[in-house]
Amino acid sequence: MAASELYTKYARVWIPDPEEVWKSAELLKDYKPGDKVLQLRLEEGKDLEYSLDPKTKELPPLRNPDILVGENDLTALSYLHEPAVLHNLKVRFIDSKLIYTYCGIVLVAINPYEQLPIYGEDIINAYSGQNMGDMDPHIFAVAEEAYKQMARDERNQSIIVSGESGAGKTVSAKYAMRYFATVSGSASEANVEEKVLASNPIMESIGNAKTTRNDNSSRFGKYIEIGFDKRYRIIGANMRTYLLEKSRVVFQAEEERNYHIFYQLCASAALPEFKTLRLGNANYFHYTKQGGSPVIDGVDDAKEMVNTRQACTLLGISDSYQMGIFRILAGILHLGNVEFASRDSDSCTVPPKHEPLTIFCDLMGVEYEEMAHWLCHRKLATATETYIKPISKLHAINARDALAKHIYANLFNWIVDHVNKALHATVKQHSFIGVLDIYGFETFEINSFEQFCINYANEKLQQQFNMHVFKLEQEEYMKEQIPWTLIDFYDNQPCINLIEAKMGVLDLLDEECKMPKGSDDSWAQKLYNTHLNKCALFEKPRMSNKAFIIKHFADKVEYQCEGFLEKNKDTVYEEQIRVLKSSKFKLLPELFQDEEKVLSPTSAAPSGRVPLTRMPVKPAKARPGQASKEHKKTVGLQFRNSLHLLMETLNATTPHYVRCIKPNDFKFPFTFDEKRAVQQLRACGVLETIRISAAGFPSRWTYQEFFSRYRVLMKQRDVLGDRKQTCKNVLEKLIQDKDKYQFGKTKIFFRAGQVAYLEKIRADKLRAACIRIQKTIRGWLMRKKYMRMRKAAITIQRHVRGYQARCYAKFLRRTRAAITIQKFQRMYVVRKRYQCMRDATIALQALLRGYMVRNRYQMMLREHKSVVIQKHVRGWLARRRYGRTLRAIVYLQCCYRRMMAKRELKKLKIEARSVERYKKLHIGLENKIMQLQRKIDEQNKEYKSLLEKMNSLEVTYTTETEKLRSDVERLRLSEEEARNATNRVLSLQEEIAKLRRELHQTQAEKKSIEERADKYKHETEQLVSELKEQNSLLKTEKEELNRRIHDQAREITESMERKLVEETKQLELDLNDERLRYQNLLNEFSRLEERYDDLKDEMNLMVSIPKPGHKRTDSTHSSNESEYTFSSEITEAEDLPLRMEQEPSEKKAALDMSLFLKLQKRVSELEQEKQSLQDELDRKEEQALRAKAKEEERPPIRGAELEYESLKRQELESENKKLKNELNELQKALTETRAPEVTAPGAPAYRVLLDQLTSVSEELEVRKEEVLILRSQLVSQKEAIQPKHTMTDATILLEDVQKMKDKGEIAQAYIGLKETNRLLESQLQSQRKSHENELESLRGEIQSLKEENNRQQQLLAQNLQLPPEARIEASLQHEITRLTNENLDLMEQLEKQDKTVRKLKKQLKVFAKKIGELEVGQMENISPGQIIDEPIRPVNIPRKEKDFQGMLEYKKEDEQKLVKNLILELKPRGVAVNLIPGLPAYILFMCVRHADYLNDDQKVRSLLTSTINGIKKVLKKRGDDFETVSFWLSNTCRFLHCLKQYSGEEGFMKHNTPRQNEHCLTNFDLAEYRQVLSDLAIQIYQQLVRVLENILQPMIVSGMLEHETIQGVSGVKPTGLRKRTSSIADEGTYTLDSIIRQLNSFHSVMCQHGMDPELIKQVVKQMFYIIGAVTLNNLLLRKDMCSWSKGMQIRYNVSQLEEWLRDKNLMNSGAKETLEPLIQAAQLLQVKKKTDEDAEAICSMCNALTTAQIVKVLNLYTPVNEFEERVLVSFIRTIQVRLRDRKDSPQLLMDAKHIFPVTFPFNPSSLALETIQIPASLGLGFISRV
Repeated sequence: MAASELYTKYARVWIPDPEEVWKSAELLKDYKPGDKVLQLRLEEGKDLEYSLDPKTKELPPLRNPDILVGENDLTALSYLHEPAVLHNLKVRFIDSKLIYTYCGIVLVAINPYEQLPIYGEDIINAYSGQNMGDMDPHIFAVAEEAYKQMARDERNQSIIVSGESGAGKTVSAKYAMRYFATVSGSASEANVEEKVLASNPIMESIGNAKTTRNDNSSRFGKYIEIGFDKRYRIIGANMRTYLLEKSRVVFQAEEERNYHIFYQLCASAALPEFKTLRLGNANYFHYTKQGGSPVIDGVDDAKEMVNTRQACTLLGISDSYQMGIFRILAGILHLGNVEFASRDSDSCTVPPKHEPLTIFCDLMGVEYEEMAHWLCHRKLATATETYIKPISKLHAINARDALAKHIYANLFNWIVDHVNKALHATVKQHSFIGVLDIYGFETFEINSFEQFCINYANEKLQQQFNMHVFKLEQEEYMKEQIPWTLIDFYDNQPCINLIEAKMGVLDLLDEECKMPKGSDDSWAQKLYNTHLNKCALFEKPRMSNKAFIIKHFADKVEYQCEGFLEKNKDTVYEEQIRVLKSSKFKLLPELFQDEEKVLSPTSAAPSGRVPLTRMPVKPAKARPGQASKEHKKTVGLQFRNSLHLLMETLNATTPHYVRCIKPNDFKFPFTFDEKRAVQQLRACGVLETIRISAAGFPSRWTYQEFFSRYRVLMKQRDVLGDRKQTCKNVLEKLIQDKDKYQFGKTKIFFRAGQVAYLEKIRADKLRAACIRIQKTIRGWLMRKKYMRMRKAAITIQRHVRGYQARCYAKFLRRTRAAITIQKFQRMYVVRKRYQCMRDATIALQALLRGYMVRNRYQMMLREHKSVVIQKHVRGWLARRRYGRTLRAIVYLQCCYRRMMAKRELKKLKIEARSVERYKKLHIGLENKIMQLQRKIDEQNKEYKSLLEKMNSLEVTYTTETEKLRSDVERLRLSEEEARNATNRVLSLQEEIAKLRRELHQTQAEKKSIEERADKYKHETEQLVSELKEQNSLLKTEKEELNRRIHDQAREITESMERKLVEETKQLELDLNDERLRYQNLLNEFSRLEERYDDLKDEMNLMVSIPKPGHKRTDSTHSSNESEYTFSSEITEAEDLPLRMEQEPSEKKAALDMSLFLKLQKRVSELEQEKQSLQDELDRKEEQALRAKAKEEERPPIRGAELEYESLKRQELESENKKLKNELNELQKALTETRAPEVTAPGAPAYRVLLDQLTSVSEELEVRKEEVLILRSQLVSQKEAIQPKHTMTDATILLEDVQKMKDKGEIAQAYIGLKETNRLLESQLQSQRKSHENELESLRGEIQSLKEENNRQQQLLAQNLQLPPEARIEASLQHEITRLTNENLDLMEQLEKQDKTVRKLKKQLKVFAKKIGELEVGQMENISPGQIIDEPIRPVNIPRKEKDFQGMLEYKKEDEQKLVKNLILELKPRGVAVNLIPGLPAYILFMCVRHADYLNDDQKVRSLLTSTINGIKKVLKKRGDDFETVSFWLSNTCRFLHCLKQYSGEEGFMKHNTPRQNEHCLTNFDLAEYRQVLSDLAIQIYQQLVRVLENILQPMIVSGMLEHETIQGVSGVKPTGLRKRTSSIADEGTYTLDSIIRQLNSFHSVMCQHGMDPELIKQVVKQMFYIIGAVTLNNLLLRKDMCSWSKGMQIRYNVSQLEEWLRDKNLMNSGAKETLEPLIQAAQLLQVKKKTDEDAEAICSMCNALTTAQIVKVLNLYTPVNEFEERVLVSFIRTIQVRLRDRKDSPQLLMDAKHIFPVTFPFNPSSLALETIQIPASLGLGFISRV
């Protein structure tokens, strides 16, 4: 592809710039070969002519398309060069606030100089287990890659962290170690990972210091090997250190500090244990005040000292050793304050009793005189004798500093040794991951021996890096079978040879150190003679003879030779060391016992860094004769050996590179200095990686990704079934030069710039398509506009013409209307005149005819009255005459009858005196007696037949009689009520008449009052006019005050409501938190329990073969769980009272005080009535018992009568149940409709309810009467039994007949009359009482009417005195009060009726129960001999099955067999499909019931403990199987519900049937075991959540984010070397359908197992939370997923999940709400993000996202196509400002491991225990139903 094709007009290029390094510009015209100048325009609008180099003709580098800017991997850029890398890093760092970027295999980390919330444990969990290219760049991704490769490849790993001081190397290494410690955990309980992390504060305190570039700069290099066992858990660690900067102990530059530990000691000097150290302020000591900056902003040295001491304690450094360390450090500080006084030029002395030296000697435990002597003298040894020579003041100061540095270096060495001992692995190490935190390439104005060693180490590391990169590239090409050509890359082996080879710089330096008179100058001359003009990498400065230049891989560095020899020798005086070795302080000699250096008495004390070799755990003793060789090693030789050892270690591991970049020198947060960044990029090898990648085929696409991205460039005929062949065909057409690409096995490799060219072609194609679409749409819009205009014109014409036609029609109508009006007007005048004449005529006729008729009527009236008078007079005369005649006739008859009676009397007297008369009478009496005897016999026969008939008809007669009696009674009562009502009406009419009279009187008074008022009216008008003004003012003030009062009341109410809502929410949150805390404790307890079991199993395995015999398990283990005081189970039965108490409280708030007082009074009345009813019930029960006792003494009644009474009782019971159900339904409806307006008196619902209650009460009255009648019948029948039995006996009957005389009949009649009189008297008494009650009620009504009348009169009088407006208000107020009181009275009446209904129901129940008891007792008392006379009818007797009690019986020895068959070996699949849900729970409970029935507490406890332990065992064994866990969660909950349902507690028995209530436990209260089972259910639920989380976890990211549910929406972008997971669904990848299928599987399994619906909802809510949290967390950590199209995909996927919820009727489970953060994140990706209105909309929309999440999504938003726009930084700042006041968690990621607190609402079972059958498949034949 020619350059002219790329360098066209509007193409963008990079040009060099002295300030910004590179600037972007745009071509103003096409470039043509041969042009010497490019016409450019800068971004700020300035035009520029850019001259090309005439020699190279090299064109400026092209700029990448905007779509590629901000990529995660720099190798994904189409144009790989320095400006592209620099710009990409800047955009990510400044705009997106992303500090990590991949560059091939290197992670580039830019120090933000700000704490970022991206290192929490949630982030660690998010990166754990992920592929490196799937997530955004992060140090955790590199650590995860190293950890994964160690486990996969069985190869040790290394993470090499490099960069200059202040770039963040130490922090990066620290986070990598934290990741390993968190992910892997430790293999033992010794918390090795905590110890590894605890080594950081110790090493930072003794090895880090503040520099001008970094407040916490590591002044040494370290390589930490973290050891792992075979299960890849941390078992230990080991640390190697390199090149400690000892010179910092005695000297610090301006604005720098000594090591942190010295300032921590000074800050803690006031502590009691530090008093003996005699420390003070840091400015007091010479070694800590030279930098002039003893304090670091934001750092508390005293607090850091506490952390350091805690870390030392954790690592096993005892308090005594810690104090020893602090004594030595304090001694070093005091040693720095030792001063010397010159005696002459060659000698000096220490002042006598010098305080600093005294303190130093006291702390070190050495002699003052001896130390003072050897600080000012040295020993010279020759072949024959030894001399002691004084030294000058300058040499003494140098010797003092050398001693201080030597002590500190050895102390550092000792501490590292002890840290390694603490971290030493106790078991064999299987593999390790090394973390190398080492200094980067350094170049300063003055570079000395330290910089030379550092740059030498970086040369070695860069060589290893280059070789590794080259090797990876070669492997990639070989794997894809692409022809491999050698890529030329920079090989720094010549530079390394220059330094370390024979006769190299280090070799010559060591040789010069051996010379007696060796100096820096002579060494420099040797360097010039050896290498100058012979090695291209070595140069000599022009203006200096004491320096040399080496060309390193990063830059040229000039080194000053001064001090090289001294620093390389690094010696101290031997006499001073001997003094310290003789110390009484035990720790001090330990520092020097393994001394490896020879202490030359002839060399001066050097400064600089000393290398530290690997610290062994137990130093081996040196062999005799070896010390002479070892002590001759120089610093350079030691460093070279350590470096070779390090390189061997790194080459034996798989390296991972982290390059830390310092963005600016001023530690400003998120400030990017391009110059400094380019220097470091060149120095750290990033650009070299880019160059190597760019030399080959840097851009790599899979065939599927290429096809998806560039499908738009293909025609339909080009698309084949083979994607690979399709891509080949298209590429051959698009790119003519075949050298620009290569086809591999799975990828297409492109040279640099080819992807940009393809993107340009694609953009042109899409642009052309857009133009065509725009053209078509614009044409369609114009046509639509023309048609709309044409239609409008036609419409206007139509309306104008219509208007004209309507005007003409209106004219015609008006003309016709005028004619019509004239016609009717004329007609009206004529008709009116005619009507007048006709009316006059008719009036005259009417008057005349009326006069004539009246006269006729008067005449007829007079005639009629005359006739009436005549009639009455004539009748009176006739009646008078008849009366006189009648009296005369009667008198005559009386006289005649008297005469005849006297004659008959005389005749009878004569007959009575004769004897013959008596004889005749006697003969007549004998005949009569015989006749009577015959007649008696005949009557006896008739009597027997009649008696039989009477017995048959007696029952029907009594029933009919009672029925008629009740009807008569009811009619009599109605008659009495009518009579009373009539009397009441009469009295009321009298009262009304009286009230009318009083009303007339009141009206008269009112008239007089009105007359007086008229008189005063005129007088008060003026006063009223004056008062009106004042009234208006007062009104305004009043309205204002009312308004304020209303506002305040509303505000107070709202605030109280808000406070109430907040407190309620807070209480709910506290409850959930407490529940979650408790369930977390349960989870931790179960984890520890499993750990305990595992350890016990391991211990059992370690022990030899156990002894035979029975081993008893701890049965109290599970039951101890009940000791937890908090119960997480809240059932519906427990929640209901709370809700019932809260709701009435809210309703009561709306009532007034009068209603409250009435209700209070009503409550007290109810209490009294309750007490009276209780007393009456007790009395009735006693009467029933007495009656029962009497009935047992009486003979029983006959069977027919019992049968009839039984039927009657059953009918009454059924009616009673019916009434009870209706009343319950009414009460339920009343409680459900709680609105006051619905239930208020006068409302329709209230009236309907009142009518229904009235009808119910009437029906209850009828039933009550029936019950009373039934009781009276029973009593009468019992009394009649005795005469019936006597009548059946023939002999007794004859005796009664013989004894029957007039006296007996009279006595019997007398008794009957007596009973009748008593009955009538009782009726009369009841009538009198009712009459008196009615009279009292009428009097009360009259009294209330009088009071009401008086009150009305008072109100009327008051109203008359008020103005008209006030009258209306007062009358309204009065009416409202009256209606309120009436409503309250009606409510009281309703309550009374309710009470009456309930009371009658209770009485009816009691009567029915007593009747049943009487029937049973009577049936039991009937003997077989008494039933012989009954007619025997053939009866079919059905065979009745055995009545089971719902219990299962088993033997004690079969308990283990029961647990084994029912729990341990039960297969959930077969049970769930074939049998009833929860069958094992029912079986276990029925076994518990039988043990409770036997009152065997040991059996109950043993069974429950074995059940709980068995469930735990089966879950431990098959705890990763969802079906098993779900099955036992369902059965555990069912078992828990059974224990509650049959516990006998009223709260759990509401829904039980009477049969179920009989099955309640009788002997034991298993509440404690319910708590244990609840805890077990919580543990099973948490295990279920973990199982489904493990199943769903691999599916979520692929199905919800990566898979394209809507094909073609998302665009694929180049991804660089770190390939992300493909979004194209291949075989084996998960899709959304996979997730939904899995959800269906979970749901169906739970439903099959009979899990409670509420529990299923909680599980579904937890699943959806996991899906939402994992998806959102992945979205927040993947820049490639934050695009508009991906937001559409997510919303579609969420809608599919919501559809699933709707299908399963789970929308009210709260699962949808858990997806709200994900939904809002998807909406955030799709909404506009430009204006302030958009920002406001985003802030209001994203209320479920935290501020950190919103800003993160906006920062990560990446356009996939050219037509999308990036989010501006200013817009993100606006969002942050708007969300500044929002109080939410600073945590970025959601806690995907969070488990919602679970509750188990009580769910009673309707299944009857006695109906449960035990299938034979369970193998439970040893248990039997009871």
